[in-house]
Amino acid sequence: MDVLQISIAAMPFLLALMSRTRKAIAPCLLTSIITVLLGNEPHRAVMAWCVGVLIAAVALRERLRAS
Repeated sequence: MDVLQISIAAMPFLLALMSRTRKAIAPCLLTSIITVLLGNEPHRAVMAWCVGVLIAAVALRERLRAS
């Protein structure tokens, strides 16, 4: 994997860092690591990435909603 693919795989973790509650960071980090490890199997990697982005998006939405 090159740097661009790794940075896209880390997007859920980076989004979770912006959330108000810190409960989403560990699952998003785990999904980012799984995405990188499953880089040779694109369908499984995309599924893990989508789950991570969904978790991070909900956490970020709650932060924006609370402000």
